[in-house]
Amino acid sequence: MRLIAIEEHFNLPEIEKAPEQGGRINPAGDLLYDLDDGRLASMDAAGIDVQVLSSSTTSVQYFEPARSVELARKANDHLAAAIERHPDRFYGFATLPTPDPAAAVVELERTVREYDFKGAMIHGHTNGKFLDHKDFWPILEAAEALGVPIYLHPTYPPRAVFDAYYGDLEPPIALTLSAPGWGWHVDAGMHTLRLVLAGVFDRFPGLQLIIGHMGEAIPFNLARAESVMARPAARLQRRISEYFLANIFITTSGYFTFPPLLCAIMVLGADRIIFSVDYPFSDNQEARTFFDAIPLSAVDKEKIAHGNVEALLGI
Repeated sequence: MRLIAIEEHFNLPEIEKAPEQGGRINPAGDLLYDLDDGRLASMDAAGIDVQVLSSSTTSVQYFEPARSVELARKANDHLAAAIERHPDRFYGFATLPTPDPAAAVVELERTVREYDFKGAMIHGHTNGKFLDHKDFWPILEAAEALGVPIYLHPTYPPRAVFDAYYGDLEPPIALTLSAPGWGWHVDAGMHTLRLVLAGVFDRFPGLQLIIGHMGEAIPFNLARAESVMARPAARLQRRISEYFLANIFITTSGYFTFPPLLCAIMVLGADRIIFSVDYPFSDNQEARTFFDAIPLSAVDKEKIAHGNVEALLGI
């Protein structure tokens, strides 16, 4: 069975180690920079045929606009070169300089048309602004016009949020709880609901969004959100759940236990779920072992392994 993983990260040391990143530590080390033998060996050992590569959370979104534009282009050119070296193993999601939305549109169009990138990854808010802010609507409009999805990945909370929610905890606990331990996922889920409630998918009905980590807590909470938001969101053209069945895919990235997956399947169905690892921050073999043991029909496993993403990305 062909296995395609689509939340698989890389970065450039120039971006990862820049002062703008605030000294955040990369737990994956040099694995993040390897787009050749070591990465391919890890994929082969786990039986992963293809990775769709994207930038890591320490992204260009923290930079001043001009620097963000420069480094996004550099990261995309670097990724394109790796795809050219290994065209049967890698595809790409663009890094976008969201501090300059107009330049982000240009870069998305460039990478899709020149490099055949399959969409873009955006890491949460940009300077406290979420993607439902109309400053960013040209990016969403361009993605819809190009027929490519946006992968919405979590990022670190704004300083005011960090201080209010985590500031009185011990630093290692605060950092982890605010990010992969909890905060990233509920923040990305909230961000996704904001896009729905702001009418983004009514304005751009063809836009496809991907979110990771088994749906960023949304499948568990979707019925409740739809119920209590029905009256405030009455102006929307569809019920909240309908947008998730028409415009939003979720991936398994970093989540390798059955209960979250079974919840997601019961709420969204296998047609909206895509396999991912979150390499190199999660382990390829662990993800493969989890996938092999999933108690689903062969038809549904084929969808999650490769069928859904092949249709979505045209690969």
